Amino acid sequence: MANIAAVTDAEFEAQVLKSDKPVLVDFWAEWCGPCRQVAPILDELNAEHGEKLTFLKMNVDENPVTPSSYRVTGIPTINVYQGGEVVKSIVGAKPKAALLKELDGII
Repeated sequence: MANIAAVTDAEFEAQVLKSDKPVLVDFWAEWCGPCRQVAPILDELNAEHGEKLTFLKMNVDENPVTPSSYRVTGIPTINVYQGGEVVKSIVGAKPKAALLKELDGII
């Protein structure tokens, strides 16, 4: 996920909750196989739709506070935040077409 910036617990409010445009946050971990499967798909979506939606990733092992406060219990979990609220939550690795369908109306 080299193309998508990381966000930390400390930066979450400023970069995600107070953002003027919708923000997609990929909650992931190094040891998570399905997370590695979805990473290149998110890179593609970022390249194609990054002007409409900010893409960020959060390592749940390094940043435990935010995932627990949003009840992220399984990874990968992809949350979309708009106006400081979760407007979409996608749990599990999905193919690109399924992610696009889930994000319809946001991107």
